[in-house]
Amino acid sequence: MFFEIDPTTLTIFFQLGLAAFLGLLLGAERSVAGKSAGMRTFALISLGACLFTVISVVVTTQYLGKVNFDPMRVTSAIITGIGFIGAGLILFRQNIMRGLTTAAGMWISAGVGVGVGFGLYSIAAYTTLLTLFIFTAVWFIEAKIKVRFGRHNVDPIDE
Repeated sequence: MFFEIDPTTLTIFFQLGLAAFLGLLLGAERSVAGKSAGMRTFALISLGACLFTVISVVVTTQYLGKVNFDPMRVTSAIITGIGFIGAGLILFRQNIMRGLTTAAGMWISAGVGVGVGFGLYSIAAYTTLLTLFIFTAVWFIEAKIKVRFGRHNVDPIDE
């Protein structure tokens, strides 16, 4: 049959769905913060990273003993590719940098997708929660520190 749904395929569907969901969570905070990269961007990055990871795992399994293939090479290519996308988000104007937090969040979103792709669900979920904590709770702490030390005019949301 052309499109067969076996237990392995169901697991892959779960992995892709989980990666997209965790990416959505990360992107939701960026959307609320008014950033250009939001839910769709983060979900697609996490989903894409997961997809490439799952494909590398499946190909490695299918060709075990026939071809020497290292799935970590795919992972390193994902990290590099997301780095280029993130670099495009960073703006430097009048001695102020913007977009670093969003770029770092996109990089983490890719890592979450890779983690799900390798079946490391609890690590991916914990990383998502930790990143959301950093995006939100740490923002308040950072804002208070900046006020305390006289940096009132700096927007702490996305430097």
